[in-house]
Amino acid sequence: MYFDKVDKGEQIIIQRGTDKSYVVTAVSEDDLYFNAEMVERIKKSLKEAEQRQVKKISTSKEIKDLLGI
Repeated sequence: MYFDKVDKGEQIIIQRGTDKSYVVTAVSEDDLYFNAEMVERIKKSLKEAEQRQVKKISTSKEIKDLLGI
C-alpha cells in the first residue's frame, strides 16, 4: 500500500519512537551510482585501459600511496 502511494508521487514519512523519522521515496536514476555521468567515466576509464594509459599497482604500499593513506 505504501509503495503504491510512493509510485503515485506521495511522500511517506515513518516515525520510529519519538526522535527518529524516515522518508520513503522512489529512487531515480540520479540517485544511483551508475547515472549517466558515472557511465561516461567508466567508458573513459575503459578506453584508457585499452590504450594502456594505466598505472600498474602491485603492492599494498602502492595502493596506499595512490589512495593517500
